[in-house]
Amino acid sequence: MSHTRDVPDATEAVRRARFGKLPERIRLEDTVEERAAIAPDPAKDAFNPDEWLVRHCL
Repeated sequence: MSHTRDVPDATEAVRRARFGKLPERIRLEDTVEERAAIAPDPAKDAFNPDEWLVRHCL
């Protein structure tokens, strides 16, 4: 029993042109984006323990 192909050559050529090879590799460095998880808080470093000590304990 022989199998004949019913796919026209033009359709096969289009398919091979589109899917015939793998895409180019993407470097790992190009796939990673580094961003801060939270926005920096300017009030975070505003507390000065030495100033508090001088104002309230002396």
